[in-house]
Amino acid sequence: MLFEGLEQGDLKRLVHTELHIDEFKSKLGKDEDVCVVSFKVRGKEPANDLVNFIEKGYNWVIDADVSSGEMDDGDYIVFVECERDHSIPANIMQMMQDIMNVTDQKLKDWRVRYYKGTEDHSLDTATLKKLIPQSAAEYHKQYGDDDLESMKAAANIKTDKRAPKNDFTESLRIAAGLR
Repeated sequence: MLFEGLEQGDLKRLVHTELHIDEFKSKLGKDEDVCVVSFKVRGKEPANDLVNFIEKGYNWVIDADVSSGEMDDGDYIVFVECERDHSIPANIMQMMQDIMNVTDQKLKDWRVRYYKGTEDHSLDTATLKKLIPQSAAEYHKQYGDDDLESMKAAANIKTDKRAPKNDFTESLRIAAGLR
């Protein structure tokens, strides 16, 4: 199979105009360090073409992939993973402007939804700057883990992850060969 690359309009009417950010978990790192951008594409071959286009076109992309199976409506999800840093909004906008060339779409027609939100927003750099935590610290501040240890760490409360010393824990240590 000869791959000649995508040209203007090759994916016309095949890419849905809704971008989702951090809706899915990263497969290559921690969510606090990796941002996952996703969108739906009609058909596996167009989705694979778009993944190829993205992976070869941007050095800031850690990985791009297509969902392993199709959704109920026959569409596939394209996932793009990138490092969570202050260049995310500009990088995403550059990628999306390039995608507009191969889809013959307009950015003004696109909507973006962040994480667990139910509200759609316009797709522009200012909106992305407001929506996306651009560092691990910002991510934890907004969407940190709900477990007690994470809350204690965020409050600068000393945590001790060692089990207490008693007969039961000592017997476990001996059984595990840790003593």
